[in-house]
Amino acid sequence: MKGTTPAATVVGLLVTAALVLTGCSSGSGSPDPNASSGASTSTSTTPPPAEIEVDPAGGSGDVMPDEKITVHVVRGDLDDVTVVGSGGDEIEGTVQGQTWTSGSRMKPSTEYTVTTTAEGPEGGATTDKTTFTTHDPDVTATYGIVYNGHTVGVGMPVSIQFDSAVTDEKYRRAIEQAVSVETSPRTEGSWGWLDNRQLMWRPKDFWTPGTSVTINAPITGYQTGEDKWVAEDASGSMTIGRRQMATVDIATHEMTVSRGGQTIKSFPVSSGKPGKETETRSGMKVVIGKQREMTMDSSTIGIDKGEKGYYKVDTDYNVRVTWTGEFVHSAPWSVGAQGSTNVSHGCVNMAPQNAKWFYKHSLAGDPVNFTGSDREFKPTEGIGVWQFSWAQWQQQSALA
Repeated sequence: MKGTTPAATVVGLLVTAALVLTGCSSGSGSPDPNASSGASTSTSTTPPPAEIEVDPAGGSGDVMPDEKITVHVVRGDLDDVTVVGSGGDEIEGTVQGQTWTSGSRMKPSTEYTVTTTAEGPEGGATTDKTTFTTHDPDVTATYGIVYNGHTVGVGMPVSIQFDSAVTDEKYRRAIEQAVSVETSPRTEGSWGWLDNRQLMWRPKDFWTPGTSVTINAPITGYQTGEDKWVAEDASGSMTIGRRQMATVDIATHEMTVSRGGQTIKSFPVSSGKPGKETETRSGMKVVIGKQREMTMDSSTIGIDKGEKGYYKVDTDYNVRVTWTGEFVHSAPWSVGAQGSTNVSHGCVNMAPQNAKWFYKHSLAGDPVNFTGSDREFKPTEGIGVWQFSWAQWQQQSALA
């Protein structure tokens, strides 16, 4: 048997002692409650973020104003979406499930920022922000609500007037569907296009005095023609005044004025002398506006200086009833013919004091019915909505 060296014996004793000490390190047979149960150690992790999809995608350009914006949370729960244009306008929308969809159109030539907040699948908020830019059109279409804020006569329709033609039926139809009128008291009426620039809402019959009218035209992002887009919403109101109506009998040379159904004034007048270009038009016209003093120049209706029928004269107390140059105005030079003969170039001539009264007591929107002429007033020559029967006017709607 081999002998053992003293050094080997010492090493064996040290190993044995170490094992004994390791086995009794707690001082008892129970495990240390603070000791790790294994060799590996756990570490805290951040919950996975929500996954969000936005259309149009961030960085997109030339987005058409009528495109829908959608925000969809693929993984997680949708909390909030805001869409704000560079001018501060906000796009509203609706939520269904985990998807937000825009409910209004966008302005052209505008940068929009979409900010989305969602909760991840294991908790924790995620905020996503993207931007895109809408199409820059050749033409930004403009329009206005005529007589906004005015007190008007019982014949005045609601009028939305575009500065250029709404060229296609599909554009007129879409715009008509977007606009609205509210009245108090409730009034039956219909939208119709007088021409391709004038969208009007006419009551079935003349307004009830005192009616309040509110107009809303939220047509930002609507198209009016080839690469023509609207960039603003508009709203307005008007109030219907007293019921005043006038009748001009061209054949008997007389004007009568009624208020609330009762005749209050009667005046001798002289209307347009016979002739293709001078005879006063028959039909239901509406006062368009008033101008205290003006110079009437036949060159504005195509009769230039030096030509037969040319005139240029200063007039007072001018009440306009057509766009084609027909007014009721003071004409001291024709007083001798008033009540007996038609001598004007198409206007209604009155004595100065009579014209002053009519001017003072007229409102834009007062109906003026002209009779006794073979020359018919065409609807587009003025505010011609009352030249249509109710059934005919309803057919002027793009939705008819």
